[in-house]
Amino acid sequence: MGHHPIGIGLIGAGRHGIRYARHIVQDLPGARLAAVCRQHPEQLLDVPGTESVMMYGEPAALIHDPSVDVVIIVTPPVLSCDICLESIRAGKPVLVEKPLSVSAIDAKRMVDAARKTGVPLMTGQTLRFDATIQALKDKRALIGHPQRMVLTSHIETKITKPDHAVGYGQRGALLEIGIHLLDLVRFLTGEEVGEVECMMDAVPPAAPETSVTAHLRTQNGIDCALDVRRVAAGRRGTAVCVGSDGQITADWIEQRVQFTRGDQAETWTTSPSTTVLSTVTAFLHAVEWKQHMPITGEDGFRAVEIADACYHSASTGGRPVILPLV
Repeated sequence: MGHHPIGIGLIGAGRHGIRYARHIVQDLPGARLAAVCRQHPEQLLDVPGTESVMMYGEPAALIHDPSVDVVIIVTPPVLSCDICLESIRAGKPVLVEKPLSVSAIDAKRMVDAARKTGVPLMTGQTLRFDATIQALKDKRALIGHPQRMVLTSHIETKITKPDHAVGYGQRGALLEIGIHLLDLVRFLTGEEVGEVECMMDAVPPAAPETSVTAHLRTQNGIDCALDVRRVAAGRRGTAVCVGSDGQITADWIEQRVQFTRGDQAETWTTSPSTTVLSTVTAFLHAVEWKQHMPITGEDGFRAVEIADACYHSASTGGRPVILPLV
């Protein structure tokens, strides 16, 4: 095409941010990593080929660097709102790693600012790009009229820095790992959530939760049960969709999709997914061709709003909370 590669400014170079950096440098010939912002800009990135990348200690300095065309935010989500608003003011398209923010109010500010200015905003709900989830979405017509869904995510407890919970607004497993499932409810049903009931082993801000059970009901009455927890071992990631004509189970850890109807069963295996790479690729494609973002800021906001409703329900002992909140 003859035009220069898109200059990407990456804000946040922790464990997850480095994954983004690696993909940008190694797998995206149409883009270049123009600048990185991190807490310790004097540290080089542990990624070959980034020796000459401009390093910043302040997000605003990176955002206003003329070599930066788009901004990718992979910081603790408590910081996302202010950085996103700065990018929007600078007129630079922005991709925010999920969750979009720690609260629906902040997420709404981000979405409203993007809408008002026309600056593209995408939420990095990366699980949507998993091949198993894509296969489930493609085949869900097999189950007939959808009736209910069961979503499970168990992830190993990890050693975190003392201030880790602060980065999530003192919130825990639901906002960190369950946000994927809250987004999947909307993505797989095509419906908004109208009501939630939720129980947690601890209710923030007293302590971050590590175990969550929630019941969501979509506006057309599909019941969705969620089980999110930190575990010592035994990672699980499954979505079960039950309908009038059978059920489909997607397991994104085992990379397998199974359809059952009575005693009939059909199984498909999917190949491993590089969901972060797919997310960045889709973002850059939408920017370059001036298309709608494949996962909008609104999508990110809705997932955080459902999370807010879950925290509210848990704080009242599991009483129902009606959406929308904002």
